[in-house]
Amino acid sequence: MNAWKYWISRSRRNPLGAAPTALCALGAASCVALWPAEVVMAQDSSSAGAVEEVTVTARRREETVQDVPIALSVVSGEALARLGEADIISIAKQSPNVTLEVSRGTNTTLTAFIRGVGQQDPVAGFEAGVGLYVDDVYFNRPHAAVLDLYDVERVEVLRGPQGTLYGRNTIGGAIKYVTRRLDDTPQMNMRLTGGSFKQIDAVMTGSTPIAEGFRIGGSIARFSRDGFGTNLNLGIDQYDKNILGGRVSLEWDVTDNFFLRLAGDYTEDRSNPKSGHRLVVGAASGAEILDNVFDTRAGLNVPEQEVEAYGIALTAEYVINNALTLKNILAYRDDETFSPIDFDALPQDDLDVPVTYQNDQLSEELQLLISTERFNGVIGFYYLDANAFNEFDVVLGPTGDLIGLPGLNANTLGDVDTSTWSLFADFTYDVSDTVALSVGGRYTSDERSSRVLRRTFIGGISPTFGGTATEIAVTSDFDGSETFTDFSPRASLSWRPIETQHLYVSYSEGFKGGSFDPRGQTTAAPDLDGDGVVSDAEVFEFLRFLPETVTSYEAGLKSNLFGDRLVTSLAVFHADYSDVQIPGSIGLDTDNDGIQDTFTGVTTNAASADLFGVEFEGLLRASDNVSFNWAVGWLDAQYNEFIDATGVDVSDEAVFQNTPEWTANVGATLEWPLSVFGTRGTFYTIAQAAFRSEASQFEFRNELLDQEGFTLLDLSLVWEDDEGRWRLGVHGKNLSDEEYIVAGYNFPDLGLENNVTAFYGNPRQILGTVQYNFR
Repeated sequence: MNAWKYWISRSRRNPLGAAPTALCALGAASCVALWPAEVVMAQDSSSAGAVEEVTVTARRREETVQDVPIALSVVSGEALARLGEADIISIAKQSPNVTLEVSRGTNTTLTAFIRGVGQQDPVAGFEAGVGLYVDDVYFNRPHAAVLDLYDVERVEVLRGPQGTLYGRNTIGGAIKYVTRRLDDTPQMNMRLTGGSFKQIDAVMTGSTPIAEGFRIGGSIARFSRDGFGTNLNLGIDQYDKNILGGRVSLEWDVTDNFFLRLAGDYTEDRSNPKSGHRLVVGAASGAEILDNVFDTRAGLNVPEQEVEAYGIALTAEYVINNALTLKNILAYRDDETFSPIDFDALPQDDLDVPVTYQNDQLSEELQLLISTERFNGVIGFYYLDANAFNEFDVVLGPTGDLIGLPGLNANTLGDVDTSTWSLFADFTYDVSDTVALSVGGRYTSDERSSRVLRRTFIGGISPTFGGTATEIAVTSDFDGSETFTDFSPRASLSWRPIETQHLYVSYSEGFKGGSFDPRGQTTAAPDLDGDGVVSDAEVFEFLRFLPETVTSYEAGLKSNLFGDRLVTSLAVFHADYSDVQIPGSIGLDTDNDGIQDTFTGVTTNAASADLFGVEFEGLLRASDNVSFNWAVGWLDAQYNEFIDATGVDVSDEAVFQNTPEWTANVGATLEWPLSVFGTRGTFYTIAQAAFRSEASQFEFRNELLDQEGFTLLDLSLVWEDDEGRWRLGVHGKNLSDEEYIVAGYNFPDLGLENNVTAFYGNPRQILGTVQYNFR
């Protein structure tokens, strides 16, 4: 929803320099509610002890949060700092029906699901079901997208299809990371965090005006930590952290009506490669299961683990008159990842996958914003030109020895170009003082051009990754292109029968374009017409998958009760999910000798489903010193059709991956005045419990990898002085030391070792934080 200019009065900023949200002012544990994207704090309250009224400008006019018919969670940067949260993954603990995880075998690639829709595999050619934005710039790929939390104004999570108001169309929802605007006076603050596993994080942020109307600012951050476990074979840490990041921005008030912002960011991740924990005894080697789930015996160390990403964006806003504003966002992003992924997690090369991902994108977005007394809206154009390249080996050493091909390697190269443009519009008309009607739509044209090259090597690792293997066969050499188009409408009707109650209903459609499976082996394509020859057209159909769509119906009630001491938001939704893209990889026996000697990607539009859910969030100001918050989500996700590789409907067995039926977060905050060494301040005790019910890693149950329900308990003790200079905190994360799986690999028949491995969430951590703001 961040489709237009965000101005928050400098006088409304809190002492620590961040724009507050209502929940932060209350000291609420998670600062989460169904708030619209742009929030400012009202200075007065209608009654003593009430939750302060939140004013929003998400639709280019000032209105209270209760007026906006959107299912949205917002967490402010100040709340995240107060809770001692480290990265964007923590947002999922506080948002209903949301899953955010670090992708398997990586440190900084994001896996995101909202209301059952998302993407687990980061391979080139697959669009994300959940869009990630940084200051209105869409990330076309999930690599380097596990953003560390510094210099952040807020993080927003929008649930349901998006696309009629801004940016790229997404069918599941959007996550928006918004950095701070620069101040008119010099600012500087430093934050140091240390604790368990020798964690040391240091962040420095500052800005200053250098001429009238011209400001410069930036942040530099270093995040480091020893591993939670050890690679017993290589002698290096597992699950460590070694990340350097920075941002710089220039802001220029060219005239009273014309504003420019040039911003750049850079991230470098030099953490060690992360390998999974084996869940079964090695079938060939007899390797036992390790006691520590964070330990591994992985032997692959080529290529050297490295992630590097950077971006630059130019934002221009021109106020034509009181009713019209032009906004333009021009951006470029580039990232590169090298990673050794050891599927077997053993010293031998039973299933070793060195991989490289290289992505770049150029995006352009132009908006015309309309704002009058009763009529408001946006008309926009969006363009994206992107390339996603990945290449990886699949080294099956023992399997190759068994069939007389020593150092067998199935090398795959996928190179996907995306050229997409969209026209979108969304308008709201206030029919009366109590009724408002919104309508919108988006036309999208997505062109995908894909090169798929698969080669068989012997002799181990290919030359791409520094090896000396020899090519012996080409099993795929495909070059194809197709354009997918769609029109996605949206409409909502809002009614406020009384001042403290807001009812709304909405209808929206979402679209995710098709592509070609960059891992597909063309020699595995079926002879569809039975003529004994697999034609180019049949190969095209084998590799191509079509767009998927979502049609969503939602009803909501937002209420202010008991003199505004209790604020609640309730949303009920149903989504019809059609032509669901099911990506996957399977082992392949190319010579019918009973041994799977390679693999192939198989992506189909195999499924359709119904998603029904309820989300209930609230804030209670019990007294001047005590507040409570909660966010509960229930989701019933059921496939009504799921066609497997043999053409059989197995919908009664299929389940939604990474989608628990229940998600819940409850929090409580106690706050009271406390002077330290004669300095007045406020002491906060913030407790949180985040629950997730059982979830499956894949579309079919796996008793080894599926995670049972679990609860994470966090506690923060924080003191802040009244002058806004000091923040001191102690934070306990996962205090019960819960052991829980967040991702995994399941290749029991590829390789000889029965390769089923899991990756786990962070163990118990105790952290201390000191922050000082220079004045």
